[in-house]
Amino acid sequence: FAYLAVTCVTVWVFWAMQDMPDTSDLWVQKRASSITFLDRHGETIGVRGSRGSKPIVLANMPAHLEQAVLATEDRRFHYHPGFDPIGIVRAFAANRKAGTSVQGGSTLTQQLAKNVYLSKEKTMRRKSQEVLLALWLEQRFTKTEILELYLGRVFFGGISYGVDAAAERYFAKPAADLTLGESAMLAGLLKAPSRYAPVSDPTNTSARTTVVLSSMVSAGYLSEAQKRAAFAKPIEVEPAPSQSSSGYFMTWVTPQIEARIGSIDQDIVVKTTLDLSAQKAGEAAIKTYLSPERGANQAALVALDESGGVRTMIGGADYTKSVFNRAVDAVRQPGSAFKPFVYLTALRAGVSPFELRIDARVKIGDWEPRNFSGRYLGEVSVLNAFAASLNTIAIILSEESGRKAVVKTGEQFGFTDLKPLPSIALGAQGTSVLTLTQSYLPFANFGYKETAYAIESISAQTGRRLYTRASTSSIKVLSGQDLRDMNLLMNAVLEGGTGKRAKIAGRELAGKTGTTNQYRDAWFVGYAADYVTGVWVGSDNNRPMKGVTGGSIPAQIWHDYMVEALKGTPVKRLPKTTAPIRPVVSSKL
Repeated sequence: FAYLAVTCVTVWVFWAMQDMPDTSDLWVQKRASSITFLDRHGETIGVRGSRGSKPIVLANMPAHLEQAVLATEDRRFHYHPGFDPIGIVRAFAANRKAGTSVQGGSTLTQQLAKNVYLSKEKTMRRKSQEVLLALWLEQRFTKTEILELYLGRVFFGGISYGVDAAAERYFAKPAADLTLGESAMLAGLLKAPSRYAPVSDPTNTSARTTVVLSSMVSAGYLSEAQKRAAFAKPIEVEPAPSQSSSGYFMTWVTPQIEARIGSIDQDIVVKTTLDLSAQKAGEAAIKTYLSPERGANQAALVALDESGGVRTMIGGADYTKSVFNRAVDAVRQPGSAFKPFVYLTALRAGVSPFELRIDARVKIGDWEPRNFSGRYLGEVSVLNAFAASLNTIAIILSEESGRKAVVKTGEQFGFTDLKPLPSIALGAQGTSVLTLTQSYLPFANFGYKETAYAIESISAQTGRRLYTRASTSSIKVLSGQDLRDMNLLMNAVLEGGTGKRAKIAGRELAGKTGTTNQYRDAWFVGYAADYVTGVWVGSDNNRPMKGVTGGSIPAQIWHDYMVEALKGTPVKRLPKTTAPIRPVVSSKL
């Protein structure tokens, strides 16, 4: 039996040691690479990267810091050889009783091995390597040195790695000056830094800190009196650093960097397409017009130049309060802002903007949609129906052309997963602000489809170029006559239709409003020649707003943003069809 056991252990060790990482630079205090983002003019947008601690000297730290960490993470740290069989059995029993994973069996030494050397993948080989590295660390270093290495490298949330960086971030002081309560709070973060972060959920953090202090009592480090004294002293946490709306853009761009240059192992500079002054203008416009009392709590804005370069990206009302990017990740119904693709399909089928249709009740099966106003105008031109955003005419044109043809047009302009349902005419299928804004680009840049992009170049801090965006060939998706007709239709929206509030004196503009059922979403997507901007307003909980239409708050945000974004640029005209002497009368439907 002994021979079999030795053989099994030998085979296990040999198997686990395959692809073991190099351990020669354990004491090298590595600093995470920084990413400096520049806008299109070379102005600094922001810097992203991790803040690392200086090497930790345990003798300079307060005793309660070590005690708080050991009480919560590894009470038997000074007694086990690197892994803890008792802790493993205890964790197994607790998890089996709970029916889920509620307790971990890894020692502090194992956590150090994992953080320094290993990936986060959960495989038997990685776990085995973790145990072997922990045993090696325990043979190579003293317990004090292991704890110093651990406290200097462990993740405390946000951008903070190591206890000194965490103390500076949360309390604006070095770790050597931490109070008992502050030490307990930091020790509590180790279990789940995001869940217990004090800047996002103070109540959760307070409860977790209480657990840590109670653990210190049960471990014999504190008396009940000391615990009560710690409770009585408030913990003052530094507020999260103020961040502008450009945080949405930087967060969106960061994964794209690795896709172009691989893993980031040095400080780099990323030149982007963003226009920082335009970004600030969009931020100011959103702040001016959002109306929480009307239920308009959130907004998103995307602006693209003629090549698809992202000039502005705002994913919400306040990046500090919510990093969720509503410009990219939220899927909302575009409502009537999708109608340009319904009308374009009709134009391609031979319909003229000056033909007449009958605005009256429409019923398809059990579906009987109404106009937004609830009124019907009778005989009306296609042009005026578009400017007034009449639902009935959009449905009539969609049925005439065929819903599958509408789907085909939408896909050609960048939409995916469209279904040929009757409600496609009214924009009932969800999309993102970025996708919808991108789909309008061919109207603004003389018929060419482009894909939104953000990175122009990536360089090392030394100046060595790592990536340069290659020129791409554009695809023309809109012919001259269709382009002129669509510009005529969408210019009419601003001149006398639902988008009058977006009009800018001296500029030839075009666009479309969109409002979904019960005012849950409000849109305005519009453009000048070579510059398109989309605005969405609503709420995260999808509750109805109080009378907010695409022609109100979104159009006002769009107007103020475009005034600033177009300032100093030449006035360009849009190619438009001119009105005939006499409108054409159609007998269709």
